[in-house]
Amino acid sequence: MHMHSNLRSIQPRNGSSDEGKETMSGEFSRHKQFPAHGVIFFEGDPASNIYEVAAGSVMLYKLLPDGRRQVVEILGPGDLFGMPAGDIYDVSAETLTETLVHLMSRKEAETSHVMQEHIKKCLVSQVQNLHEHAVLLGRKSAHERVASFLMRFVPSRGDFACIGPQEDADESVVTLNMTRQEIADFLGLTIETVSRVLSDMKRRKVITMEKQDRIRIMNVCGLCHLTGKY
Repeated sequence: MHMHSNLRSIQPRNGSSDEGKETMSGEFSRHKQFPAHGVIFFEGDPASNIYEVAAGSVMLYKLLPDGRRQVVEILGPGDLFGMPAGDIYDVSAETLTETLVHLMSRKEAETSHVMQEHIKKCLVSQVQNLHEHAVLLGRKSAHERVASFLMRFVPSRGDFACIGPQEDADESVVTLNMTRQEIADFLGLTIETVSRVLSDMKRRKVITMEKQDRIRIMNVCGLCHLTGKY
């Protein structure tokens, strides 16, 4: 199975990139390609497989009975998902872009020492991300949430090991591959609030909107200070 050459992927979290990221593609026996906004599995489906994002991006979300949605994580190449505590998936998984996934049955994974070690490492990383997301949802303002969201897609910036500006122009271009509604569902905001905050950041010349899904951060340090993290 071959991916199209123009396949795009969201970086899963701040400070990471596809290059050099550990994957376990050699351990997986099956592969499947999904179009953008394709459903991989629904919450409540039998949890028969474990998945790894090979290329592209995936969002995990939960639906409330009244139709409200909370996006709980955004995943990129090398990230594992589909590992609930019970026998059914506790979230739904949907692609954001055209995506290739590796998959392995849970039974196969349970008998592979290499996979078990890899799963442990991925779970530790995911717990850390969920801690950060809990703080974002529980304590941050709308501006801090949107700023934190944008900073997660700026490699090597915004964390304790931040390398700082490397050029006179402290800029970065972010391609989100997400709708305003999907961003709102991840940040626990309304779509109107997300649009208002982005417009305010544009007015303050922190960002410029190049396309609907392409944002140029004009001042990375300035945006970082808006996150409320430091």
